[in-house]
Amino acid sequence: MSWQGIEGHDAVVDAFVGAQARNRVAGSYLFIGPAGVGKATFARKLAKALVCAAPRPGLVPCESCASCVQAEAGSHPDIDVVQKPEDRATIPLDTFIGDADHRMREGLCWRILLRPALGGRKVAIILDADHLSDEAANSLLKTLEEPPDGAVMILVGTALERQLPTIRSRCQIVRFGPLPEDAVFRILQREAEPGQTDERRLRACAAAAGGSLARARLLLDPALTEFRGRLAALLAHQPLHGVELARETLALVEAAGKDAPPRRARLRLVLESALDFLRAVLRRDTVGELPADPVMARGIAGWNGTAEEASTALLHTLDALDAVDRNANLTILIDAWTAILEEPRLAQST
Repeated sequence: MSWQGIEGHDAVVDAFVGAQARNRVAGSYLFIGPAGVGKATFARKLAKALVCAAPRPGLVPCESCASCVQAEAGSHPDIDVVQKPEDRATIPLDTFIGDADHRMREGLCWRILLRPALGGRKVAIILDADHLSDEAANSLLKTLEEPPDGAVMILVGTALERQLPTIRSRCQIVRFGPLPEDAVFRILQREAEPGQTDERRLRACAAAAGGSLARARLLLDPALTEFRGRLAALLAHQPLHGVELARETLALVEAAGKDAPPRRARLRLVLESALDFLRAVLRRDTVGELPADPVMARGIAGWNGTAEEASTALLHTLDALDAVDRNANLTILIDAWTAILEEPRLAQST
């Protein structure tokens, strides 16, 4: 049975259950793992259990006390969640220490020093830790090193390399791996609307998701699933038709509407799918491994480029993916990404 509905992270659950049983829950944690595997959800569920007035064995919240009710509603006064604003490339410094007129009299670092309102703990969750500016990260160092008694700080990121060494050294690292395909499938089944429970389709989305539930949910959109196959065919052709790839990618992104988050989510899926394709090419060319994913298998069968071109394209696609999270202009980003892939010699020299 899953812990609070969390699938695929049993080892992490066991570690926290054991720490709670020994009264050894640490003050500062850094959750690291691929995007879309449930790190933020885990952090919120853990916070709920830690502030519960009457937790059951196994670090399971009672679900009936005032703390549980408010935690479930997202309004618990002792659970502080901060994240990067949609229109910013980083989490503002003011989020942690207040604005210039209220330094250390507002912000997360001040709030966590206050006495808990409902129980014996306060929990702070910092989402998007990959997007802490150096200044904001440095403002957290003292709090991470010496959190108040009973307080727990949880930073959520994707890669250790994206965190300052001073942040890493002050936190216990908790690693989250990709979700097992069966776990993704079970979650999709639970979430499916009546009439949308086609097992074959759900399994195909789970298989193509690379262990990311967020990605699997996007792939439930037939337009995105269809484009994934089209993308593999476009990338396979070398030299690449950059204008065609740019036009079709932009059309897919714009079809998400005017709001930025769904547009970025679509472009992120396109770039992640391109990375899947390029990695599959490299695995085939270096160790002879063929992908189990039929879409990728069909795509690389038509690849007529070199391993060096695939490697260079992969690096520039990683750069483009990072730019999505830094709020780059999506139209300019798509044009730049496709243009540099179209000119492999230029890309190799940059």
